[in-house]
Amino acid sequence: QVAVHGAIERAVTGGDRDLRDAERVGVAMAAGAASSVLYSPVDLVVIQQQKRGLDSPFKTISAITSERGVAGLMRGFSACVVREAIYTAGYLGLAPIAKEYLVENLEHFKRNELQASIVGSCVGGTVAAMLTHPVDTAKTCFQSDMAGGTYPNARTALRKVFAEGGVRALYGGGMARTARLCGAVFVINNVREYAIDWKTKRESGEA
Repeated sequence: QVAVHGAIERAVTGGDRDLRDAERVGVAMAAGAASSVLYSPVDLVVIQQQKRGLDSPFKTISAITSERGVAGLMRGFSACVVREAIYTAGYLGLAPIAKEYLVENLEHFKRNELQASIVGSCVGGTVAAMLTHPVDTAKTCFQSDMAGGTYPNARTALRKVFAEGGVRALYGGGMARTARLCGAVFVINNVREYAIDWKTKRESGEA
């Protein structure tokens, strides 16, 4: 996602200006959506391997393709596009924007960029988790039901889960996932910033 984000950013800006805030969110969403080509089949294989009790992902892939063809590996792709687009917008778009706003506008965070990074990561991670968790729940139900008897598509899965358990069911495990995402956003963004700074200094001959 970070690599694709960089490529799209260069295409949008031509490499001679910074992205505007709206562009940052849009570019991040595009990078997340593109990553679904990989993440969707990987998620499916994980879910199906656990469900079938198979001892390797290769056997799981073979079982899925023998039953549903190669196209079967892309089951749940649309839902994954939505999840990853929003998730990536949260950590590559909203979190850095929130951090920069805090540093530029609040004296306390000007002196404490680490705290600004933590708060920004929590903002991005929480928003991403809250918006994507119901989609992730529906995608997981849909991908677990290869025959489609109970969940013929992700939209039906979303409606059925809500009808059976309400909002609580859609957000089962949501607090744990939110905490995980906040931590992941903090780590990814700080590593990314370090890498960008190192590259910039290296290219200018300072490193």
